[in-house]
Amino acid sequence: MSTSVLIPEAPVRLAPEQAHDLSHEQDHEHHDSGSNTLFGFWLYLMTDCLLFASAFATYAVLFMNTAGGVSGKDIFELDFVLVETFALLFSSITYGFAMLAAHKQNRSATLMWLAVTFCLGAVFIGMEVYEFNHLISHGHGPQTSAFLTAFFSLVGMHGLHVTAGLIWMLVMMLEVSKRGLGNRTRTRLGCLSLFWHFLDVVWICVFTVVYLMGSV
Repeated sequence: MSTSVLIPEAPVRLAPEQAHDLSHEQDHEHHDSGSNTLFGFWLYLMTDCLLFASAFATYAVLFMNTAGGVSGKDIFELDFVLVETFALLFSSITYGFAMLAAHKQNRSATLMWLAVTFCLGAVFIGMEVYEFNHLISHGHGPQTSAFLTAFFSLVGMHGLHVTAGLIWMLVMMLEVSKRGLGNRTRTRLGCLSLFWHFLDVVWICVFTVVYLMGSV
């Protein structure tokens, strides 16, 4: 009767050159994964562009259909909307500072600038909610005319996107505070950066087409 003895295998030791090559290959894989994620997010933004383009086209067709009621120049308060606009524009600048801090692996500065960006975005949403409530309370709700339906739909859709961005920002702040600023976290911050700046560009179009042109 023969018995077999299992001999544990000795750990494999990599030469310094092999270890360096393995580390380089892993970093390359992380870089490729991050690039693919950003590319996929660009594709999503292109579909969002089509969504907003459709909303702008609808507004362009309907903004003259006031059904004998108020038009843009009767209800728009440019001073109020200008403050709202600057809040969102400055939030893009502060998010840029957050990304610079993230690339420098400065966790506290990243969290601080993300918090400032969140506050500015929250101010924007708060002012938009106030504007909607003010219009509805004065009898200028979305059901009043085709113009107001198109207005509430376009501006409200942008507001929903900003709200989603704020929720995403809160999640990223939790992730940075718990996990630090690894490759994946920085990639996700990069995707949120693209989304936030995209919303800034859309709002500039909204401000120009809806508010400025509508007040003439």
